[in-house]
Amino acid sequence: MSMLWMGLALTVGGQLPPDGVAQLQKVDAVMPHLRRLAEDPEVVRAIRAQNARHTPLATIQQHDAEWMATPALTPFKQRVLDAPCTGALRRLRERLGSAVAEAFTMDDQGALVCASRRTSDYWQGDEPKWRLTYAGGRGGPVLREAPFFDESSQAYVIQVSLPVRDGAQVIGALTVGLSLLDL
Repeated sequence: MSMLWMGLALTVGGQLPPDGVAQLQKVDAVMPHLRRLAEDPEVVRAIRAQNARHTPLATIQQHDAEWMATPALTPFKQRVLDAPCTGALRRLRERLGSAVAEAFTMDDQGALVCASRRTSDYWQGDEPKWRLTYAGGRGGPVLREAPFFDESSQAYVIQVSLPVRDGAQVIGALTVGLSLLDL
């Protein structure tokens, strides 16, 4: 087990299920699947298309406020859930099963492009999962956030985020929430 994982496991060990350290090791085993998803042509095309729209940040933040204020499945939320790259997210879920609690992609401003299920908010641009992996268009390292109990999926999850590239250019990010109990 890498020193990073060991430190993470010791830090949050009291919050993990009894086999938490072993589950963290299983996260490493699914990383090739997550890297392939970040390179999937369907994901790249969808993010590239959304970036080309050049939506003003104020509009994105307005969508975000409406998203959070309305718990119902609105037409806008449904468009995100039906976006062109949801097929790639669905294929990941088919390969990994219930280990995938959620998956979503973000554009060059942190706005959702597609999602496997409703998220708590639309704009991820103020969160480490986007800021550290998109890294101002430079692309950062893979981010493995601390495991936590996710109320919406009723599972212990760890979110793993990766930059999405179109060739050498970083165009967005991908986050996959993995259910530690289902790995």
